Amino acid sequence: MLEAAMWGAIASFSLLAGSVTGLFLSIPKRVIAYFMALGTGILIGASSFELLIESVNKSGMLTTAIAFLAGACLFTIIEIILYQKGGSNRKRSHKNPEGHSGLAIFVGTLMDAIPESMIIGLSLLYTHKVDLLFLIAIFISNFPESLSSTVGLKKDQYSNKKILTLWSSVIIISAISSSIGYLFLEDASPAMLSCIQSFGAGGLIAMVCSTMLPEAFEQGGPTVGFVACVGLIFSLSMSHLG
Repeated sequence: MLEAAMWGAIASFSLLAGSVTGLFLSIPKRVIAYFMALGTGILIGASSFELLIESVNKSGMLTTAIAFLAGACLFTIIEIILYQKGGSNRKRSHKNPEGHSGLAIFVGTLMDAIPESMIIGLSLLYTHKVDLLFLIAIFISNFPESLSSTVGLKKDQYSNKKILTLWSSVIIISAISSSIGYLFLEDASPAMLSCIQSFGAGGLIAMVCSTMLPEAFEQGGPTVGFVACVGLIFSLSMSHLG
């Protein structure tokens, strides 16, 4: 359990690193966009090559498809609610619209981080070692997420202390989520674990398509599509080597 918490914290630590970078350094928007596109490609690849294929092998195509779409549906419903509160702009580096909610931004960030961390805990149950590809995917994608969000929160006149507290708390909750994923599902069957992983994969892919990719394209232009493909091929290479 402690190992799961440690890996969950490590994966989300780049959130704090990205936040500090956004607070004290001026990073060109195009560079942020490229990092975000790279993270998008890696996350989509990790979800597809690691989580979904494994789920199909253990649970079958129909169960995997149902769980995957259920995860995507749940994320979409929550995203619609957050959209009305301003939380959909949590990954945007521009100023948020009037009437947005800082709490909605925080909830949205947790909604992204918790399933990622739980999947890390689940991977330890499968092989008794962390899924390196998925860990790298989360670590790389988290950095531009928090960097871009921090720039946007600064423009909304959030204090440095409040911003750093926000991201630090996400790291702590991510570690707890990873532990929960390991502890409470320790006796679950392989089919159940794979079903939960495909559910998480649905939420992750829906997330990157509705939040990360639009921000990357807005700031980086059409070339981000190629960068995302580089991330996808990186995921495929890591999966093949593993």
